[in-house]
Amino acid sequence: MNAPRILVIVGTPFAGSLNHALARSYADAARTGGADVRVVDLAKDAVPQHPSQRDDVRLPRTEADVQLPPEVAASVADVDWADHLVFFFPQWWGSLPGALKTWIDRVFVRGFAYRYRPTGRLWDKLLTGRSARIVMTMDSPAFWNAWVYRDAPIRSLRTATLEYCGIKVRGVTRLAEVRHSSEADRERWVLGMASFGATDAGSVAPRARDELVAA
Repeated sequence: MNAPRILVIVGTPFAGSLNHALARSYADAARTGGADVRVVDLAKDAVPQHPSQRDDVRLPRTEADVQLPPEVAASVADVDWADHLVFFFPQWWGSLPGALKTWIDRVFVRGFAYRYRPTGRLWDKLLTGRSARIVMTMDSPAFWNAWVYRDAPIRSLRTATLEYCGIKVRGVTRLAEVRHSSEADRERWVLGMASFGATDAGSVAPRARDELVAA
């Protein structure tokens, strides 16, 4: 039986963060549970440059087209490989960190993540069959995030990005008031991520390998 393939994305440019501890706990437990895990760490791995032309946000169709930079192509291949994606990131200014947003802009490109149909207003969701989990840390209280920010980063990532491309979100976790949290709070959160990792390792259904576009 094929092991589920899980891609963990740590969406902060700051090394040694709480998000890194959460992601490491999740990944370790998922590996122990039998999953094959890869990690994209935007504090360590190359963050793609912000797109500056239309060719930067679409998959090359021919050899004559502008090719994806190596770091972008590597992340595209990682998403293509994955059965399940897990995003860890802090809320910044009521939104996603710029590094994560740029990574999404360069990796979830037209022709890979979605495709407009020749006629009409509908589109094809090219990442169907995958699932995702979202974990967001924030200094704001939960009520402030819900009523003032309207849960903007989650709505953007879950609805306007992942579900738009066909990825089903299995769960969303919001860890609030991090700046005022205790050591015991943070230890409890880290242990909770291990529980998620074990659960996902045992419940994510691997896709048929012939569905993969590029390994």
